Amino acid sequence: MTHSWMAAGMAATLSLTPAPGAPGIDEQYLPADKAGLVTSRTTASNVWATVQAEGGLGEIFYPTLGGPSARALRFVVADRHGHAVLATSSPQVTVRTELTDERSLSFRQTFTARDRSWRLTANYVTDPDRDTVLVGLDLAGHGRDLYAIYDPALGNTRGNDAGHTRGDALVASDGGVSSALTAYPSIRAASSGYAGVSDGLTDLLADGRLDRRYRDAAPGSLVQTAALAPRTTLALAFGTGERDAIAAASSSLRRGFGRVASIYRYGWQRYLSSLPKPPPAVSDRDARRLYRVSTMVLAASEDKTHPGAFVAAPASPWAFGRDDPSGPYHLVWSRDLYQIATGLIAAGDRAAAGRALDFLFTVQQKPDGSFPQNSQVDGVPVWSGLQLDEVALPIVLAYQLGRNDAATWSHVRRAADFLLDYPQAPWTPQERWENQSGYSPGTIAAEIAGLVCAASIARGNGDTAASARYLATADDWHARLKSWTVTSTGPYSAQPYFLRLTKDGQPNAGTTYAIGDSGPAAADQRTVVDPSFLELVRLGVLPAADPDVRNTLRVVDAQLGVATPNGFFWHRASFDGFGEKADGSPWDYGLPDGSLITHGRAWPLLNGERGEYALAAGARADARKQLATMTRAAGPTAMLSEQVWDLYPPAFAPGTPTFSATPLTWAHAQYVRLARNIQAGRVMEQPEVVAARYLG
Repeated sequence: MTHSWMAAGMAATLSLTPAPGAPGIDEQYLPADKAGLVTSRTTASNVWATVQAEGGLGEIFYPTLGGPSARALRFVVADRHGHAVLATSSPQVTVRTELTDERSLSFRQTFTARDRSWRLTANYVTDPDRDTVLVGLDLAGHGRDLYAIYDPALGNTRGNDAGHTRGDALVASDGGVSSALTAYPSIRAASSGYAGVSDGLTDLLADGRLDRRYRDAAPGSLVQTAALAPRTTLALAFGTGERDAIAAASSSLRRGFGRVASIYRYGWQRYLSSLPKPPPAVSDRDARRLYRVSTMVLAASEDKTHPGAFVAAPASPWAFGRDDPSGPYHLVWSRDLYQIATGLIAAGDRAAAGRALDFLFTVQQKPDGSFPQNSQVDGVPVWSGLQLDEVALPIVLAYQLGRNDAATWSHVRRAADFLLDYPQAPWTPQERWENQSGYSPGTIAAEIAGLVCAASIARGNGDTAASARYLATADDWHARLKSWTVTSTGPYSAQPYFLRLTKDGQPNAGTTYAIGDSGPAAADQRTVVDPSFLELVRLGVLPAADPDVRNTLRVVDAQLGVATPNGFFWHRASFDGFGEKADGSPWDYGLPDGSLITHGRAWPLLNGERGEYALAAGARADARKQLATMTRAAGPTAMLSEQVWDLYPPAFAPGTPTFSATPLTWAHAQYVRLARNIQAGRVMEQPEVVAARYLG
C-alpha cells in the first residue's frame, strides 16, 4: 500500500464498514508514576493531563479532577518499510521528560530511536480559555511517518465510547461527554476501532501501515488513530457534545501552540509571583525547583468546579487502575486535605486553604458531625470507613486558619461532639493507614489536639460549658495515652516504646492481628511500630524530649529505616505489604494473609515528618538533612512519589520513585511545609493552644 492518502484526502480512504471486533479489550489505566501534571490556572479550562514517565499522556481528566475522560494519548513512528514503533520507553526508544520552566507546569518529552534514525519532541500544555489539551509535535527523521493513538475513557468509563470521523476531526462520545481530536496541519488519515482487535495501533505494529481505516465504531473499548504531519499541533478537546468539543479544538488551533503556551506559562508564573519567594532553606537549584513545583502541584490538585476539593493524586495506582472506577487517589480525603491545606498555608496561599476548610464543612455528615472516609469532588461519600483523625483534623485546620465565626463554630461543635460521643473513643475504627482499628498514637494526637482547638473556638463563641467539656476529655485522654499505646514488654527494646496501635488498649499484652495487604496473619501488636507517634510532638501533645518518644525513634530507625544512596528513608509500618510485588508487578488487594506477596516500600513524606520532629527538638541541621533527602527522592521532573524503592527486590535503584501514586499531593505539601518550618525554626502548624496546655 502506498501513501497516496496524502494526495487523495482522508475521507476518500475511509471504509464505510463499521469497525469490527466490538467491544475490544478493556485495558486498565496506565501506571501511576506520572512525570508531570498539566492544567491551567484558570477555571475556564476544566481539563487536566498527566504525563506518563514511559512516554505520552496518561489519564486526562474532564470535566472534573474526580474522574478521567481519557486513558491515553500516545504516538507511533513508522518507517514506510513495514516497521512501526510505539513511542514509549523500550529497547527501541529512549524517553526523556523535562520540566521546561520551573515556574510553570510545562513539560516536554523527547523520544529518540536507539539507532538514532529519528527523534520526536512533544510539548504539552492546556488552553487556559478552553477544555483543550495542545501538543506541539516535531518529528525529525527521513522517511518517517507520525501517528497519534488516542484511547478515550469518556465519563470515567473505559468500555462505552463510540467514535467516528467528522470532517477533519476524530470525535468520540459517551453519554454527556464528547471529545474531538484534530490537528494543524489537518489529520491526513484516521480510523476508529476497538482496542486489541481493529484499532490503528494494532494495525500499525503489525506491518507499519494504517491499512484498515474505519469511519465509525459503535460503543466499546474505542481507540482512535490519526496520521499527522511531521511538524504539527495536535488538539484534544472535550465538551458536553460533539459540536462543543470540535469548536474548542478548532479555536485552540487557530490561536496556535506558541500563543497558548505563552498564556499558559504566564498564568502559573503570576500565581507563584503572588506568593512569598522560596525560603532560604531551599538554597540550591534542585530544592528551589522542587519547592516551586510542589506549590504548583498543590494548586493544580484542586478541582475547578468544586472549589476546595483537592485530590490525593491524579493517578490510579496498581489494582485501582484495573478495577476501581471511583479511583481512590483522585478522591478527597479529609486527612490528606488537612495536609494539603497546611502546605498551602506554608506556601502563602491561605485563600486556597480556606476553600479546603469550606469544602470539608460541605461534606460534614448530618446529623452526627463526622466526615466521610473519602468523597468525590462533588462531596458524595465513596468509601464507608470512619477514621477519627479525619474528624479531628478539620477542627485543627479551622483553628490554624483563625476561623472563629459562628458558622465555623457550628461545624466544629458537631465534629467535637462526635469525638466525645463516639463509643470507645479515642479508639478508632481505622487509623491513618486505613486498614486497622485500635488505639493509635497518631489518631489520639489528632483527637486531643482537635478537642483543645475546639475548646478555644467554643470560648470565642461564648460556650464555656462546651469548652470545659472538651478540655476535660482531652486531658483525660492525654493522661491515659501511654497506658493505651506504649509497651514495656515488646521485643525491640528494654525501654518503653510506642506501638503502631493496640487492639485492646493493653500494650503489654501479646494480642495478635492480621496486618493486611498480604502481611502476617497474626502479628503480635508489640512487634508492629510506625512513625505516626510523631504526630504527638508535631501537634503539641508531647514534648520532643519525652523519653518514650526518643526511644521509639531508635526503635523505628532500626525496624523501619532504609539507608539508600539518596538518603535514609522509612517504611510506613512493620510488615507493610502496600506496594509492588517482588518482581515489580502491581500491588493487588484480596491477597491471602501471611502470603507476603506484596511489599510496602519507603515513604518520602515520612522524612518531612521526621524533619518537623527535628525542629521541635531544636535540631535544625537534621531538619535540613531530611529536606535534602526529600529533594533527592524526587523524579527528574520534580514529582514526589508515594514510595521509593528500598533494598528488597526488584532491582531498581534504592531511594528512587516506585510505580506508586505520583505526584502524591500530601508529599508535596509536606515538602513545602518543612521548608517553611526550617526558615521559621519551628513547627508553624503546631496549634499554640495545644502546646501551651501540654508543653508549658
